[in-house]
Amino acid sequence: MTRRSAVPLGLAFLLAALSMVSPFSIDTFFPSLRTMQAEFDIDALTIQQTLSIYLFPYAVMSLVHGPLSDALGRRIVVFGGIALYTLASIGCALAPSFGTLLAFRAMQGMTAGVGVTIGRAVIGDLYRGDDAQRLMNAVTVIFSIAPAIAPVIGGWIHVVAGWRAVFWMLTALGCILMVMAHRMLPETHPVERRVALEFRPLLNNCIAIIRDVRFLALTLCGAMQFAGIMLFVGSAPNIVLDVWKLTETDFANLFVPIVAGFMAGALIAGRIAGRVDRYRQLAFGLTLPPLASLASVLLNHFWDPPRLLQQFLIFLTTLGIQFVFPVLTLRAFEMYPGVRGTVSSVQTFVQLALGTVVVGLIAPLLSTRMEWLSAGSLVFGLIAIALAMLSHRRGGL
Repeated sequence: MTRRSAVPLGLAFLLAALSMVSPFSIDTFFPSLRTMQAEFDIDALTIQQTLSIYLFPYAVMSLVHGPLSDALGRRIVVFGGIALYTLASIGCALAPSFGTLLAFRAMQGMTAGVGVTIGRAVIGDLYRGDDAQRLMNAVTVIFSIAPAIAPVIGGWIHVVAGWRAVFWMLTALGCILMVMAHRMLPETHPVERRVALEFRPLLNNCIAIIRDVRFLALTLCGAMQFAGIMLFVGSAPNIVLDVWKLTETDFANLFVPIVAGFMAGALIAGRIAGRVDRYRQLAFGLTLPPLASLASVLLNHFWDPPRLLQQFLIFLTTLGIQFVFPVLTLRAFEMYPGVRGTVSSVQTFVQLALGTVVVGLIAPLLSTRMEWLSAGSLVFGLIAIALAMLSHRRGGL
């Protein structure tokens, strides 16, 4: 397939739209968690599992989506995954019990990641080097709108029509994306490049990739940075409703700084692609989040900083992450160019497996104080730096 040099906005919008499924599936019902907890008569830790039960299947199935697309093609896997996601959203909206809700949330998790995982593989199929980084950053800029608007939309839908209406909105989103994928998604992995759909070779590819210390170190580096911000995402109800004393329609106060950091980082990283040495870009992106977290720890320990300052430090954290993640992703593709779908799957699995632990276990323990959340984010940022250094020494960067 001929490599392209231009970065079409239409393709960027489509891939970003497919990637929006996951943040919408998480963020839209954050404002409803307290009401759902009361309706099902469960405690705060139990309702938190609506996130964990989503993220764990999401992580596991990310190991399947990429290899499936390597064997069957990109289009059919994306379309099938979104169709199943839509059915799962209907199940959540109609769930008569908490157990039923968890079952359909797991089904959502199994399918919601198909867009983001295969979207990365599509970029790897079509582009190389600076063009690939520009498209990935363009996708991030568009995609980043989702986490900012999702809790706002979810909050107003919850206030007007209740928490079940939030899942009906996700159903409508799935229907729209099925139409878009059918009409607009190109098949970028032709038949002659496909691998056999055999379990053992696919498993062997995953194992070989995971056992590569260079790959594992740089993938864990990105995952640790991602975990640093997932602490705040997983603690959103506590931060917004308890720490900041806001309401169900005010979740944008947390998610807008997060998204603004990602968008600003993506825009800047896209502009400097090919102009700034990637090691300088990585050094900046790896250093900024732990510095912002350290400042937040000290400020919250010795003072009660205004919300605007806390939001700015969260913004800096996500700004740094976006300087790192595209570089690590594209470097991983360079290591295994023949199985980019599998590479994308393994990356997503590692990132989300750690995110599941953070959201389900660590965030509930730290979520009552910003100082504790910032300390956790600081630890993850320092581990990311250590892993980047390890990967560099092994020739991974």
